[in-house]
Amino acid sequence: MSVRVHVEQERCVGAGMCALTAPSVFTQDDDGFSEVLPGREDGGGDPLVREAVRACPVQAVTLTVDDS
Repeated sequence: MSVRVHVEQERCVGAGMCALTAPSVFTQDDDGFSEVLPGREDGGGDPLVREAVRACPVQAVTLTVDDS
């Protein structure tokens, strides 16, 4: 089972809650919008990733679980 983290750029408002909650996985680009750090798309085993998903005020951060 693998988990993929994604930030929906069209929905992101730049609140930065994900980057504040799980800075080892998320950052903000030059325009202030959140993005997943390169190579961290699997969440890097950070236990705060799920909290970052919950903290996003516009639900722009999602987790996808692949059971295969």
